[in-house]
Amino acid sequence: MATVYSPEYKASIIERMLPPNNVSVTELVSETGIPKDTLYSWRSRARAQGLEAAQASATRSTLSSEEKFAVVVESAALNEVELGEYCRRKGLYPQQIAAWKASCMQANAVVPAKQARAEVRVHKQQLKALERELRRKDKALAEAAALLVLEKKLQTVRSADAGERSTWSNDAP
Repeated sequence: MATVYSPEYKASIIERMLPPNNVSVTELVSETGIPKDTLYSWRSRARAQGLEAAQASATRSTLSSEEKFAVVVESAALNEVELGEYCRRKGLYPQQIAAWKASCMQANAVVPAKQARAEVRVHKQQLKALERELRRKDKALAEAAALLVLEKKLQTVRSADAGERSTWSNDAP
């Protein structure tokens, strides 16, 4: 006995499989319990129909920016059950509202002004200059340390040579 799915439910699943959502079939199988063969056949039929699927999703997303914002504001205080009822009344999906909410939040993100970007650029240039100077000084310090070590070795060699010469001069007749 085959399971019968409502056209609305089927359309929502197909919409999730198609762009822009592109949810994988394996994810939908684990989420919904619908067999993967059924999902693949739904998706291939939707792709074959092409225009009809695009038109169906376009009618649901014809809301203006202001209307989407109004939906986000209206649904902000709703719990999951109330949101489901609200979405059924309006012919929307909770995922759409969540995407619109994310867009609204991103739109209100602080964008750095030209002056702030210029300051950041100047600070980056100063940082690079300081790093260059630090590398140069590290090299100079390493060179100075190497010269000191060589000088100490030279002194020990000279003192050892002087000691040997003095013992030779004492042994000489």
